[in-house]
Amino acid sequence: MTLRHYLISDDLDDLDKLEEQLEEHGVENPQIHVLSHDGVGLANHIHIHGVQSLFESDVVHSAELGALAGTFAVMVILGGAYIFDLPDKILGWMPYIFLSVIAFGFSIWEGGLIGFQKTNFHFKRFEEALDQGKHVFLVDLEEDQEKELVDLLKIHPDVVEVGTEPGAPHWMFVSLHWLDAFIDRNLYSHQQQHK
Repeated sequence: MTLRHYLISDDLDDLDKLEEQLEEHGVENPQIHVLSHDGVGLANHIHIHGVQSLFESDVVHSAELGALAGTFAVMVILGGAYIFDLPDKILGWMPYIFLSVIAFGFSIWEGGLIGFQKTNFHFKRFEEALDQGKHVFLVDLEEDQEKELVDLLKIHPDVVEVGTEPGAPHWMFVSLHWLDAFIDRNLYSHQQQHK
């Protein structure tokens, strides 16, 4: 289980150094991200990986809530059809199942659309700091990597830890590592073939 640390700083150069040092101590790229309103500043720092725009919005969380609403709609449709004995011998259950699938899909879709208009619920607490020009550094660490962050924060006094929460599961980082290796290997071999 990983623990996500939230750190705030107003200096992207300092965060760039911190990210580079964490990577030297075994923390991988997919575990580290920076949330900032300064897109140009992020682009000018080689080691800094910004939060993907999809995850800056609340689309994933809202789609999950839409799935819950869709599940309720499915239960109402199928439960109502069963209680009122609506299926007849000719059509059967097919129209009600089809309507349930449409209601479930629509609920997820609508939840996602609503989520695109909102800030990710994990990041709402940082809106004021971001509006002041500060940057939020997110790092997901395994238990054995925690000491590295504590030691590095001693040499980065302007980086302030502002909270923690459960991080992404370990299997996600392993999958991203394998995906990056696969892409690098295939792009590299493709470049070699065309020389």
